[in-house]
Amino acid sequence: MNHNDTQVLIAGGGPAGLALAASLGQAGIACTVLEQQPLAAIEQPADDGREIALTHRARRILEQLGIWQRLPPGDISPLREARVSDGDSALVLPFDARREAHEALGWLVPNRCLREAAYGAARDCPQVRIEAGMRVTGIERDAHVATLHLAEAAPRRAHLVVAADSRFSALRRAAGIGARSLDFGRTAIVGRLAHACDHGGIAHECFRYGNTLATLPLPGRMSSAVVTVPAHEAPEWLSLDDASFAGRVERQLGGRLGAMQAAGARHGYPLVAVYASRFVGPRFALIGDAAVGMHPVTAHGYNFGLYGVKVLSREIARAGGQPASPTALAAYEREHRLTTLPIYLGTNAIVRLYTDESRGARFLRGAVLRVARGLPPVRALITQQLTGAAAHA
Repeated sequence: MNHNDTQVLIAGGGPAGLALAASLGQAGIACTVLEQQPLAAIEQPADDGREIALTHRARRILEQLGIWQRLPPGDISPLREARVSDGDSALVLPFDARREAHEALGWLVPNRCLREAAYGAARDCPQVRIEAGMRVTGIERDAHVATLHLAEAAPRRAHLVVAADSRFSALRRAAGIGARSLDFGRTAIVGRLAHACDHGGIAHECFRYGNTLATLPLPGRMSSAVVTVPAHEAPEWLSLDDASFAGRVERQLGGRLGAMQAAGARHGYPLVAVYASRFVGPRFALIGDAAVGMHPVTAHGYNFGLYGVKVLSREIARAGGQPASPTALAAYEREHRLTTLPIYLGTNAIVRLYTDESRGARFLRGAVLRVARGLPPVRALITQQLTGAAAHA
């Protein structure tokens, strides 16, 4: 192995890949992150409009990695309550952190801030090297080493390669691992809105007929509006002027937050869920969205990425720092699948039900909310899943 070689190669410098680099580096394992974007895009990520909901377990992991401490305090928003409604019904299903003795259900942080903080934590770790502008073109593995081929640089070799290159991972496919993919045929339109009334730290999830509207509480009298529409309607929503967009959200919210006005650019994201058929292979592992790409309605996406980071790092450390240990990789596969698969399937079932507007589905949608509202233990169980508070980091 030459000076370009390392113990672990991580393909993808997003928040999951960088968190893994920081975690492995803290364990004394040398790793290199290869990111296709230029360095400036990693150091100072552009605002993409996305707010990431973090569970209690995810926060603990971020604190252990030194990432949480790097987040600007003024950009962290506690999510104290969530209220779910369906169609035209006045019935609301509440999830209140205080009722379950929690400070908050979770915390909302801009994706841009998470990326920047994760980069800082990885960059400052002596065991981590970050190389930008590196496009991976192929992978080879044998009994001794894994090799990544790059478009405009010499190959890089390591004992283990980890793909963290998005839910549409090209490296996952190059490694011969398939994935089940569910295209919901919908697009999420995301935009910040200022409003006249205080949100009280409350998120609203309105499963309307025709579209879904969520508002996420941000610092001050500001919320992130997430409107999910059939894909063919997305261009019209994105082309609205600011006043028309704000007015449309205000009306759909029933004026709960008072007069609204746009406070940022809008972004559109096609909604596709992905679940890899395997999370590991010989000298290879998947992390983050490359392993499990979630629909955002239950807010588990990046949290699952962090859970995987914690488990994979722990198992490698238990294997005496042997990153490609088959025992370590198999243990990561088992635990991460057990954690993610039930919620992945459950989330997709919820999305199917609450975007089905047939008469039978509308009746069932309302019935599910009424049953959940009338059974406090059910709400407590859902709250536990939302917070991740019962899981050990």
